[in-house]
Amino acid sequence: MKSYYEVVFMSAEAVILVGRKPTMNYVLATTMPLTEGKKVILKARGRAISKAVDVAEVVRRRFIKDAVIENVSIGTEEGRVGQDGRPRNVSTIEILISPKKQAKKK
Repeated sequence: MKSYYEVVFMSAEAVILVGRKPTMNYVLATTMPLTEGKKVILKARGRAISKAVDVAEVVRRRFIKDAVIENVSIGTEEGRVGQDGRPRNVSTIEILISPKKQAKKK
């Protein structure tokens, strides 16, 4: 396993894959694109889901107070085959964070 967290920059948003690293590593990786005005997508699977939620809340409450969680998507992927030969289901989450509140148009 590689010893760094992965940040994929797309045109208007950054995708951060949350895994085994300390929470504050992901918080720092999330705040940098948000300060540049980009949206961030936090992605996690399995046990890392709770860490992804923690990252989103720490960023929103302590670092970038006007950040908004726009969307949360949950799902299930068919994972690796277990020792008994049956496939396993793995839960997934994607959290979309925007840098600022958008004024609603009427």
